[in-house]
Amino acid sequence: MHEAPTVRTVAREDYDRWLPLWDGYNTFYGRSGPTALPAEITATTWARFFDPNEPVHALVAESDGELIGLAHYLFHRATTTIAPLCYLNDLFTSEAARGKGVGRALIEAVYTQAQQAGAPRVYWQTHETNATARALYDKLAERSGFIVYRKAL
Repeated sequence: MHEAPTVRTVAREDYDRWLPLWDGYNTFYGRSGPTALPAEITATTWARFFDPNEPVHALVAESDGELIGLAHYLFHRATTTIAPLCYLNDLFTSEAARGKGVGRALIEAVYTQAQQAGAPRVYWQTHETNATARALYDKLAERSGFIVYRKAL
C-alpha cells in the first residue's frame, strides 16, 4: 500500500474486486467450505447496496487501484430514538492492509455517513477472540457491556 487509502461508496463495477474481500471476511468468521454462505446470499447482499429502498450500504477502501477493505452498514428503527440507529454489520481489510489505518478510516467513514443521516449512534459487535480488531475498537468507541444472545431458527 503506497498511497493513503480512499474510502468511497461501492460501485457496481467493483464487484470482482469486492468479492475476494467479502469471501475473506466470511472465511475469517468460519463461513467457508461446507459452512460457506450460499451464492444467493452474496448476490442478494450485493444487490441491496444498489437498491434505494434498502437500508443497507457499503463502503470500500481503495489504494493503488486495489480494494483493500470493506464496511457494510445499515440503518434501523429503534424504540428508544426517533432517528434510526446505524449498525456497522461487516468490517474487513485485506491482510496486507492491516495495521495501516484502513479499518479506522472505514469506521470513521461510517461515522460520517451516520451523522449525515441524523443517526444518534453507530454500534457493532465482534467476536471476543478478535483481539487485534478489539484493540482498534477500544480506541474508537466504548464497549456497551451488553452480551449478545441468539437462537438459530
